[in-house]
Amino acid sequence: MSRPMRRRLIVTAGYAAVTALGAALPLLPASAQAPAPAGPLKFGVGMFQPDREKNDATYRPLAAHLAQRLGRAVELRTVDSWEGLARSLATGETDLALMGPWGYVLANHVSDAQVVSTILYQGKPEYFAMIVTHPDSGIASVQDLLGPKGKGRSFAFGDKGSTSGYLIPLHFFMQQGIDPQTHFGRVLHTKHQAIQTQVAAGQLDAGADYNRNRTAMIEQGLIRAERSKVIWQSAPLPNDALAVSAALFRDKAFVARLQAALADVGPLLKTQPQLLPANYTGFVATDNAFYKPIRDAGLATGTLRPK
Repeated sequence: MSRPMRRRLIVTAGYAAVTALGAALPLLPASAQAPAPAGPLKFGVGMFQPDREKNDATYRPLAAHLAQRLGRAVELRTVDSWEGLARSLATGETDLALMGPWGYVLANHVSDAQVVSTILYQGKPEYFAMIVTHPDSGIASVQDLLGPKGKGRSFAFGDKGSTSGYLIPLHFFMQQGIDPQTHFGRVLHTKHQAIQTQVAAGQLDAGADYNRNRTAMIEQGLIRAERSKVIWQSAPLPNDALAVSAALFRDKAFVARLQAALADVGPLLKTQPQLLPANYTGFVATDNAFYKPIRDAGLATGTLRPK
């Protein structure tokens, strides 16, 4: 797999200046981690927006807020692969990361990275995986997709580090006795935004996504709601994690300051709405146990090996 592309933006205090799956990355004991760095904090953010430029612009205000509150320069990095972001926490390329739940579980599994807070969406620390199709596909329900009408069709997952785009729909298919590789005529892995665009255009029969992405793309005029039909939705899933490396987590004073800085984001949105994308409403302190449903799904599908 090619090395994930990254863009770096330095933010200083007060101035906006693996596959990496658990089965593939070696476990790294906490004692093997580099000590907590004294230089700029390397803040990795997954590709939540349609492109890197927009992603950088979206999360630059949050990086500036953290730099100001922590009194330390923050280097913002967009990582365009969930697998790559998990790997970067394991290798020391990233100190703290805003990442999807499955990516966090992978990072925790291989390098003992630890969640400190979970992002809130419309006031809740949860979201949903979904399967979408287009109205002209002839697939009117998830039963159609699982049955003869879905046999031989095209289906898109997100990358293998995605919770809603890969792990959870894969777990669902396995629970229904469906092997996607044999049931569908074509299976591919691509970005969430591309899945919605291609399904809405009729270029794909169905694909996996999550509610936040679909809502954002509709609001931005990138797809029309009537061209993206939801035929399945998961149970609530723990939302994206703000995680730190094992080395940083050992600095309890730093973790407390970071959690306090993140807790302040919600109230500050009233006067600084640019701190988070639309519909995101802050952070709440959580711990590793909150992500147990994701870890359980990883173990059940065999994509995560028991330690």
